[in-house]
Amino acid sequence: MKIKRAIVAGLVAGTALVAPVAQAAPVTDTAWSYLDRGTGEMVVTVTTSAEAQRVRATGGSARIVKHSGATLRAATDELRRTATIPGTSWSVDPVTNQVRITADSTVKGAELDRLRTAVSRLGDKARLESAPGVMKPFIAGGDSIHNGPWRCSLGFNVASADGTAYALTAGHCTNIGVDWTGTSGQFLGWRAGTSFPGNDYGIIRYANGWDRPGGVYMYNGTVRDINGAADPYVGQDVERSGSTTGRHGGRVTGLNVTVNYQEGSVYGMIATTVCAEPGDSGGAMFAGNTALGLTSGGSGNCTTGGETFFQPVVEAMRNYGVWVY
Repeated sequence: MKIKRAIVAGLVAGTALVAPVAQAAPVTDTAWSYLDRGTGEMVVTVTTSAEAQRVRATGGSARIVKHSGATLRAATDELRRTATIPGTSWSVDPVTNQVRITADSTVKGAELDRLRTAVSRLGDKARLESAPGVMKPFIAGGDSIHNGPWRCSLGFNVASADGTAYALTAGHCTNIGVDWTGTSGQFLGWRAGTSFPGNDYGIIRYANGWDRPGGVYMYNGTVRDINGAADPYVGQDVERSGSTTGRHGGRVTGLNVTVNYQEGSVYGMIATTVCAEPGDSGGAMFAGNTALGLTSGGSGNCTTGGETFFQPVVEAMRNYGVWVY
């Protein structure tokens, strides 16, 4: 008798979920949008009263700010040209109408001076903060899904249009090697694609003999079904499941984030207050029953806290032509 081994998305790693973003009225000078955690409303930031009236006329909530979206995106472009320093990250903070730049403990001396100069040139369009620890991809030796001595977390199970089964995880994990095994050392499958740096996603094609439930293990004895995927929004409450630290929660603090790891820069990431540690890489962030992202890296840990970055899962699925089920 063939014994089928079950891999639950998120059990060996995690899976992701998220509620869809409320649709706001079309505007031409928006600076971004975010969830007002006090009122529960999605707020569109605009720079003129005319644009605010257009948003409100369709039942939306608007706030007039100083800097447009184009202005803040230009500021991030300037940072990319002048301050791409390992150990830094930046993203637009729509709540404060600024670009938020963080620097970890490795950024010091001449590099810190260079960063401070770059931020200073942006004036009130930017602010600089310190991040605890060291920004790094979360990877460790051990079990779960692994390649030799390296351990990561399975993100979630997906399938292509022809029914071929795959597992999504982080690209800095699949960069390590081709053949992957499961929690007990059984052969899991072969790497079918990998992208890191630039992006941080990878895909493993399943070998025969595995059941592949389309859910995420919640680390309380239950599995939550994953039946959709979406992009998150700033202010959203999310959770993450990973093989090192289990399940933890937090909120989204930034989108389209640039993260400058020692191994290279990644773009278009999601920043959150959710903690994570080495070995949680590839595990996913979730909210409800919708996939959001794959754990990439960050700073800090689940004892002292920190910041964690995620690869948007919709981008990864579109690239590989797969979807959750």
